[in-house]
Amino acid sequence: MISSKPVLKIENLTFGYTKDRPLYKNFSLTLHEGEIVTILGPSGSGKSTLFELIAGNLKPWEGRIEKESFSQVFQDPYSSFHPTYTIINQIEDVAGTSGCEELCADMVFDPQLLQKLPHELSGGQLQRASIIRALLMGPKLLLADEPTSALDNLIQLDVMKLLLRTLKSVGILMITHDRELARWCSDKIVELS
Repeated sequence: MISSKPVLKIENLTFGYTKDRPLYKNFSLTLHEGEIVTILGPSGSGKSTLFELIAGNLKPWEGRIEKESFSQVFQDPYSSFHPTYTIINQIEDVAGTSGCEELCADMVFDPQLLQKLPHELSGGQLQRASIIRALLMGPKLLLADEPTSALDNLIQLDVMKLLLRTLKSVGILMITHDRELARWCSDKIVELS
């Protein structure tokens, strides 16, 4: 259920890498708790740049971005974990583990896998671990950058169903190239060109 409380508000955002070709000009977007908004667009249209702006890694030329606490799920789960530390160590580095067992159950994820190194897990298992880590950080806003693109179709569907279960406590802003996936799960789709 969508609440009236915005977890992300972008107003009149203007930004680009060159002054003569802004990626965004007066772009506005509001995302509420309980809502999933998907950003669709071809490579180079500014999808990942938008996440960099929201995260504060880039500064807009003009406009405002207001956000609640956020965490991110990245496209490639292998690159989002350090290869020589266990999954649980990497979760404990950024979040508490209170509620971890319940999340593992929600994600259909064996808690014993948290004791393993990233390369010992499949891509689907590691992406689930990535989502668990992101949610244990207690965000109100979840930025999901192509969270299922590295997974096969069956695992993609499972991971998306699991992500949608979290909507009771967060708002999700997702990037994807997959138009069918966007239509299936989104409350709103924003197309960039």
